[in-house]
Amino acid sequence: MRIILALWAAPLLAFWGWFGLSYYDMNFGYVLLTREAHELIFQLYGEILGIDPVTIPSLVAKACVFDTFILLGIWAFRRRRNLRAWLARNEVRSRFALRRARYSGEPVPGSTPSR
Repeated sequence: MRIILALWAAPLLAFWGWFGLSYYDMNFGYVLLTREAHELIFQLYGEILGIDPVTIPSLVAKACVFDTFILLGIWAFRRRRNLRAWLARNEVRSRFALRRARYSGEPVPGSTPSR
């Protein structure tokens, strides 16, 4: 799973790092990081895809969020036993029991009945 997460995170870091540096024209002497190269690359992608180049970064961001949720879902499914144990340790279920007891008039779990 670590390899999958690394293979997912590396291109994201590379793309968004390049995007941020080239968008703000922090090129450090590299032509690829200039604002002109940024606009040229997105113009080329826009022509290839047949869409406005300004919309491409938002589409990439939406795809990144979607992929993140898919990977988190896979990770949670693989770790479901550990997550259940963690939830039991942190007594998340007992919080719901407390809330249910307060509103239904039942005795609160773990408390002594009043005399």
